[in-house]
Order: sequence, then C-alpha cells, then structure tokens
Amino acid sequence: MNETGIILARHHDREALRRALRDERMEKIRRGAYRGKRPASADRYRDATERATARVLAVSSQLRGAVVSHESAALLHGLRLWQLPERVHVVQAYRASSASALDIARHRLTLGEHERTVVGAASVTSLARTVADCCLSLHPLLALVIADHARALGADLAAARESVVGRRDPRGRRRALLVLAMADAGAESAWESWLRYLVLRAGLPRPMTQLRVPTPHGEFRADLGWEQFRLLAEFDGRVKYTQGALGPRHDAGRALFDEKRREDYLRDQRWTVVRVTASDGPATALARIGRHLPPPPDEPPHPRDLPPPPLPRGWR
Repeated sequence: MNETGIILARHHDREALRRALRDERMEKIRRGAYRGKRPASADRYRDATERATARVLAVSSQLRGAVVSHESAALLHGLRLWQLPERVHVVQAYRASSASALDIARHRLTLGEHERTVVGAASVTSLARTVADCCLSLHPLLALVIADHARALGADLAAARESVVGRRDPRGRRRALLVLAMADAGAESAWESWLRYLVLRAGLPRPMTQLRVPTPHGEFRADLGWEQFRLLAEFDGRVKYTQGALGPRHDAGRALFDEKRREDYLRDQRWTVVRVTASDGPATALARIGRHLPPPPDEPPHPRDLPPPPLPRGWR
C-alpha cells in the first residue's frame, strides 16, 4: 500500500488480493488498483466523490510521468464540481497506445514548472492552470462552478487568464475568458453558481453575491442581490428544511420559521425576495427573477457564448 491508501496489484500477491476481495475486505478502484473496503454513508454524493478521488490517485500511482489535470486536478485541489469526472484526466508527453485504458483521458500539453504542483502524493497541475484548462475544455457552467470556488480559495485568476491567452489553439478562448470574468468568490455552492449563470446568460444585470442588507432587526445576507432594484434571490436546498439533515440538533421547523421571519423583515424594508429551488428548472427560475429586473437588450452579449446549462447527472 502506498501513502494514498491505494494498493497496486503489480506490487502485491494476486492470490491474497483475490481472497481479500472475496471476503469483502478490499474493493477494486480500477484495473490493477484496490483499497480497503469502505462502508457506505448516508451521503451518496460524498461517497461518490471519495471514490472518484481514489480513482484519480490510483491512476496517478500507476502512470509514470503523468500530471493529473483538468477536472480531475480540480477534484484533488478540493474544488467544487457540478458533476464528477467520468474519466481521469492527465497530461502526458507521449501518445497512448491503442490498448490504453478507456477510463483515462490523456492530454498532450506543455506545462511549465510553475504550472505543476503536488497534492498529497499526486503530481497535479497548479490551481491557476487547472482553472484555465477547465475553462477551455468544459461547458461554461461546469467551468464557472470551478472558477468561483478557486477564486474563493485565492487562486490567481490573472495567471489563469494568461494561460488561456497564451495557448496556440484559439478554440474556446473567448468563452473561457468570459467565464473567468464572471467568476465570483461569493458563490457558496454549485447551485448558487448555476443561478448566477442563468442570470448572466440572459443578459440581465450582474448581481452582487452575498449581499448584506441591514434592517432594524439585524443584518441579513442573500445569495444574490441587486441593490438598485431592491431585489434579492436565494437558492433553497431541501436539506435545510429536513429534520436532522445538518446534524442531530438541526431543527427543520425552526429553520423554516426563521426564514419566514427574515423575509418579513426584508419586505418591511421594501425588498423583494425570490426563492429558487433545483426542481424549478432554468426557465422557471429565470422567469421568477427576470420579472423584477429591466429587460435585457435586444441582443444581450452572453447567450451566443454561453450555451444553456446542462442538468446535473441524476436530475429528478
């Protein structure tokens, strides 16, 4: 076992590994890579993220000279993702053979020494380079979720812009630069990035994130806000209103009451509060917000460069 907790078959007794798998003491991560069996938790997304991370670490352990890149590097950097990568992305200096594994996406790119770093035991593209690669290769919403969180973590987005502009291939450059310009450290979840993406794609005025509003009953904060239009928009996840979802002491009824009282205070100060949930879908969410804002210009600048947002895998 190496320091990542990954066991490589080429370094261990095959029969012992087979017995451990049969006895459910071990589990297979990918071809030739295993780890100790982990019990499932109540959080399926966390389990899937942990397993995806293990797969990235396994590939990093198995491939010599490879640098983990793109959304796989974002995963190791601890960045939020709209959806987990289906393949492990790496930068390699040589072409893959026809028999190469299908769960690895190989990129022949040039990396400067300042564009490499180490996360744990894995060689990974730097935070700025990772953001640049994702902005060039991913759907803009997926890239925006990553860029928002990277900015919140202090990533050098100027360096990411330089990386984008410096590529020989101009494809995707304009869209990538737009995503970097849209990035905002105030987004506290992927869904908040989604909601802001909808607004900007429609050509509506750019909102402030985590806008603070003073009232006689204290200061309140909203996910998105337009001070000049006295409009606040909040993304509501179900978890906040599920009893015990945020710990054994979480009181869903109290949370609902507090939200209602908070909105009453804001409306007393002549603020409009719009709430959006994942089940609303893009069209409904945008309509709820858009009716309180001035209409976009006849030809808003963004829609041509920003395609409609994809739904996350497992959407219901």
